Parts: sequence; structure tokens; C-alpha cells
Amino acid sequence: MNHPIERVAVLGAGTMGAAIAAHVANAGLPVLLLDIVPRELTPKEKKKGLALDHLAVRNRIAQDGLDRIAKLKPASFMSQGARRLVSVGNLEDNLEDLGKVDWIVEAVVERLDIKRDLMARIDAVRRPGTLVTTNTSGLPIASIAAGRSDDFRQHFFGTHFFNPPRYMKLLEIIRGDEADPLAVSALAELATRQLGKGVVFTRDTPNFIGNRIMSIHGSYVIDYALEHGYRFEEVDAVTGPLIGRPKTGTFRLQDLVGIDVAAFVGKNLHQLIPGDAYRNILQSPRLEKLLGGLVERGRLGNKTKAGFYRKKKGPDGKPVFEVLNPETFEYEPSQKVVFEAVGAVRKISDLGERLRTLFSEKFVKDRGARLAWMVTRQLLDYAAASAKEIAYDLASIDKAVRWGFSYELGPFELWDQLGVAETVERMEEEGVEVAEWVKEMLFAEIETFYRVEDGEVTGYYNWQTKAYADVHIDEDHIDVAGLRRAGEPVASNPSASLHDMDDGVLLLEFHSKMNAIDDDLVAMMVEARRQLDSDAYYGLVIGNDGPNFSVGANLMNVAKAAMAGEIDGIKQATAAFQNALQGLRYGSKPVIAAVHGMALGGGAEVALGASRIVAHAESYFGLVEAGVGLLPAGGGLKELVRRIVSPVMQIKEADALPLAQKVLEGVAMAKVSTSAAEARELGFLSSHDRIVMNRDHLLNEAKQEVLSMVADGYLPPPPSSLYAGGRDLLAALEIIPWSMNQAGFASEHDALVAKKIAFVIAGGDLSSPAWVSDEYFLELEREGFVELVATEKTQARIRHMLETGQPLRN
Repeated sequence: MNHPIERVAVLGAGTMGAAIAAHVANAGLPVLLLDIVPRELTPKEKKKGLALDHLAVRNRIAQDGLDRIAKLKPASFMSQGARRLVSVGNLEDNLEDLGKVDWIVEAVVERLDIKRDLMARIDAVRRPGTLVTTNTSGLPIASIAAGRSDDFRQHFFGTHFFNPPRYMKLLEIIRGDEADPLAVSALAELATRQLGKGVVFTRDTPNFIGNRIMSIHGSYVIDYALEHGYRFEEVDAVTGPLIGRPKTGTFRLQDLVGIDVAAFVGKNLHQLIPGDAYRNILQSPRLEKLLGGLVERGRLGNKTKAGFYRKKKGPDGKPVFEVLNPETFEYEPSQKVVFEAVGAVRKISDLGERLRTLFSEKFVKDRGARLAWMVTRQLLDYAAASAKEIAYDLASIDKAVRWGFSYELGPFELWDQLGVAETVERMEEEGVEVAEWVKEMLFAEIETFYRVEDGEVTGYYNWQTKAYADVHIDEDHIDVAGLRRAGEPVASNPSASLHDMDDGVLLLEFHSKMNAIDDDLVAMMVEARRQLDSDAYYGLVIGNDGPNFSVGANLMNVAKAAMAGEIDGIKQATAAFQNALQGLRYGSKPVIAAVHGMALGGGAEVALGASRIVAHAESYFGLVEAGVGLLPAGGGLKELVRRIVSPVMQIKEADALPLAQKVLEGVAMAKVSTSAAEARELGFLSSHDRIVMNRDHLLNEAKQEVLSMVADGYLPPPPSSLYAGGRDLLAALEIIPWSMNQAGFASEHDALVAKKIAFVIAGGDLSSPAWVSDEYFLELEREGFVELVATEKTQARIRHMLETGQPLRN
């Protein structure tokens, strides 16, 4: 391949094709989405008087696929801008347009004859060097491209996305025997950097790695549960976070995927792997009776609102879940799950220690522990038995299971945690024939699948060389654990630490619970500024490896101080937070906020106060203080006025009201962006801020941003001049909460909170518009925050949030 990938076509606008198109557009690439031409008019088209040759009719299938994916929740598109990058067409009128794209993704129905016919048509119109990949989930790659031109086959391979493509990290690439390694590398590079994927190279075998292992495993879990009389809610309680898996467990996951889909995949895979000793579990009589009975009754899971579970309203109007009785196919009330062993180990945070305890002799007779062991045993057994057939190395299997199914550890990583030799001994005592290569490894006195040196994984067992092979090092990946291994932090306290990232860049890591902002964290911000004032460092990155950047202020501390009447203390703490952020913003060195996950309340204010933001694509910004009866007081309102209102008001006769209204509605309604791209549309990110698609690269990208700004001769920003509209703007803004209250959409306290927010956004009740300083707005924020926190209803909201995790409307 000798040209970059700048335009993409996706063929097939079904669930996966449209979702792939959406995610490619999320990366900023224009996409052409094509599907077949309809052969019949719909009643709606007939009513409009349209004919089969009308363009809207000919493009209807692709358009319907795009419209459907645009409505999905969680959203497939990251922004409206991404949605506009997708255009639709059909495989007759627009086939020639495939000659203008650089990558063609085929995602049509899983039939070899249809795929082959389409490949012949593509071969006739594509440019030499254009990549063509198939999203098949199991058909042989070589068979799909059979008979095509040499150049086609050299640029053809498999790209198996996992659903939904936006959120699932795994992308399996199936190279085949004829694909040009340079073409494969080019696509893998794009997938990693621009699509944010974790790429795993797989062998060309049925269902590749992830779906091969997990289809067999999922079928085993269901069959074992049926055979031994476990209730479905019992299985889900055991096969979720307890053993390092998602909350959906087993049966809730089936409802999510679709029971008809699971049944089809199992039947199809059973036919494709005649030599697999484990294949019969896919079509066990118990499994067929259960899945077949559900499909026959139209109970397909979440999409039909009934499957293994059914949600209905209880007597009090609140939703309750009922569980299927597999004998009667009737629904019964879900029962509380109680296993002594599960209760005993649940609070053990380390997964390996938790499972070693659960699988110990102490709990050998516990039904919950037995289920967990049998489920784990089967996964380890089948992963090892199928490994050489489906994967090039064991590390790929672990990555596929973690990235494709959100497991905490892959099977071989988990096996190491349990102890390979001890686990093999127990498995063999129970009659399991463990894969020969695993026993060869142990016989050679290699005790673990992974080599760990100084706390870092540096190698994995290679079953071909029968020795450790070095793991691939991603030079763009910086993690905090690695910085800790490299040396002691520059400074540290219970809530935050400063680490040396090398090259003169510091990292400010938050590590309080939920990375909530408290006095210790603010103190470390001040220390970061002190370190930056020295000659030792060029700049600072604020980031961490936790699930979220920061969820905001520590509400428990706020609640305690408010209930104790320590209002002056709250005001002082608020001022300290503001001053710390202002100190970083106006210091002589650049500060980059490396945002990921939730950046809420004070967390968003930390990001807004930085010199620039480098945000992972899945970042969710929001000033949500109104949800607990407060307003942002760490400079958040000041920053939105600076970013959204003030620039426009420099234009003569500009109208501040639409801009101020946008800020007010977003903050008063505690709106949270659904992505970093939407956060840009909401004003949290400026044109200078960057979005990174690959989470693993975030801290390094932020570090490089610091160094780039230094190389460009960074100078601190001049003091802000912010637009304060005054009393006329305030009066217009106050109409909004008043109207909401009058219409019954907002309580009196909601209206009060919104009015306080409006007061700050308007710059108070100045008699005429003026340009004012940062400190002017910060003082308005402090005063509004303190006034609200002193009210009984705000304190009630804070207490309710702490006790229930839910907002209170009072």
C-alpha cells in the first residue's frame, strides 16, 4: 500500500456495518455506507407516490441503517459532526465510487456465495492498492477472496470488529496467507491510533479467537447451570465481578446479545469445527431445549423485553426483575442470592487472592464456590486446548478475552494468579486432560505463562521455542504503574502524587477515592506549581490510570462542614481550590490535563483550568453541581464564559443571550457530554485542545503536547478580560428557571439554584455590560456556592446523594 487511508467505504448497513461506519467517522474519516437496492416499495413510499427508481428508495436500506444506528443508546456516534461524515448510497448506482476510497470494509450477510459475488464486483472497480477487508465472524478468509486478482488478494484480509465498535476495544485481524504485510501493518496502525483499537492477529479458523473461546465457554456455563440446578440469578451473581467479569454475568449477557443470535452462532460454530472435542456442548440437549424454547416463544432478550429475565413494574411502580423458570418457561420473582463463600471473599480486592481463597479447601462444599471453580476450570482448559489452532501466541488469547469481553484478566493471566502447577494438579485429579504444551512448560521448570521482572511483565511463554519470548513494547504507552516502578514520586500525600515522566515533564496523579478533590489534592496542586517554578521541569501533565479523571469535590467533606455550620471553612477551601487552579493556569510552564472517563464538577474545572486539554475520546465532561443543589465554584462558570460568551461579545452588536443561555441550560440541567467530541460542541474543549482515540496513548500524547508547547516558546496567558452582561442579561436569563418552575418542570429549589448560576454567568447585576477580571467571576462563584451550601434543601440533596447515589428533587 502506497497511500494513506483518507476515505472509507462500508458495504452492508446492518447493525455491524452501520456501527463500523459510525466509528470510522468518529475518527474523522469520511465514510460511504452502501447496501443493496430494494426490490419492493414500502407502504410509506407508496403513499408518497415514489417509484422504485427514486433515489430515496434506492438508498433506503443504507439510509435506514444509518438512521437506526444514529438513534441507538449508548450512542454509536461521538458527535453530530461525526454523523455528518457518513453519506449513503447503494451497490448499483455507487459501485464505481469504490474506486475513490482507500479502504473498503465488507459487512454483508454471512453467506460465502454472496460475499464472493460482491468481492468480484469490488475487484472490477477498486484502485490498485486499495485495502479490502471483511468483517466476517467465521467464514474462511481465503475462501472469500478465492479467484480474485493478485493485487486484490494482496490487499485483502479480515478485520473482525466487536459490537459495539465504538466501545469494544478488540479488533481481530486475520491476515491469511497472501496479504501484503505492509498493507496489514498500515491498517493495524490506523486501527490502533485513529480508531483506538487493541489489535490482535489471529489464525484463519472458525470464529477466530474471541468468539471461538467464548461461544464454547458460554454454552458450557449455561449447560452446567441447568444440569446442576442453579438459578439464573445465582449464576449471574457468581459469573460477574466476583470472578473478574462484567456485571452482566452469563444470562444477562445473553439477553443483551440476543438469544436468537447466541443460538445461531452456536449452531453455526458446531458445524464449522467437526474436529473440536468440545464442540458438542454447543448443541447439548439441555441447551437446545432452553434456547429453542425461548426463540420459539419470541423471547429474544432485551430487544423483545423478555428473555432469561423480564422487567416489569412492581406494586409501588418501581421496576422489578423476574427470572425465567427453565422447566415451565414462566417468569418468577428473582430471589436473593446467598452463598457463604461468596460473602466471605467478596471484599477481597485483588482478583487472584479472591479466587485462590474461593477455590480453597475451606469452601470446597459451597455451591457458589463450586460453580465459580467449574466455570474457571473450563475456561482455562479450553483456552489451552484450542490455543495453538486459533492463535499465534497465548498473549493474543488473553488480550482477545480482556478487550473483547471486558474480563479483568485473560485465561493465562488468571492461571498465573491461581498458580499454574497447583491448578493443573487439581484439574487432572478431577479428570481433565490438560493440554500437553502446558505440561511441557511445567516439566521444563517454567512455572508461569508470563515472565515478570521487577513487577513488570516482560515476556510470555512461546510454545514453539519452549521458552519466554519478549512482549511487544508500545513506545507510546505510559502508565503510572511504570512510573512508580521507575522510582519514588517527587512528592506524595494520601490523595495525590507527583511523578517524573522524564524529559523534564511532571505528572500530577490523583488517587483519592474516585479521584475526588479534597484538601490533600489541592495541596499537591500547589506543590506542583512550586516544582514548576524551579528550573528542573518544563511542564506538567495532570492525569491518572484510574477509571475516571475525577468525579469532582469530595461531597462527604462538604456535607460534614455544612452540617457543622463551618461555612467560613467551606469558603476558604473553595478559595484555595480556585487559587491552586489559577496558579497552574498563569504559571510560566504549560499544564496539560489528560482527561479520560468522567470529568465532573471540580474534575471538569481542573481540566478547564489547564493550559490545554488532551482528552481521550471517551471522556464525559459536565459541571453537575446543580444536581446536589450547588453551583460550580472552581472557575467552571468563569471558564465557560471565557470560552463561549466572551469571544463572540468582542464583535460589535453581538447578542450575549443565546450564548449565556447555552451555558445556563447546560450547567443548571447538569448536562454531561457523551464523548470528548460532544464536549467540544458544548464548549469544554477549545480548538487548541486535542482528542486521542487510544486510551493507552493518552499520557504520552499529553507529555508530547507539553514538550511541543515548550519548543514553540510557551508564554503564560495574559490576564483574562471576561464579558459581564449585567442586570439586563440577568433578567433575561432568570426567565428560564421561572418558566420551568411555573410549568412544573423544576422545583422552587431547582429554580433558586438556576438563578444563582445565572447570576454568575451574567456577571452579577451590573447596571451596564462591562469587561471584568477572573477574580471578579471567581468571587461571584464563591459567594453563590456558600449561599447555596448553607440552605437546608441543598444539604438534604448532598446527604441523599451520599446515601443513595441518586439525585434528590426537593
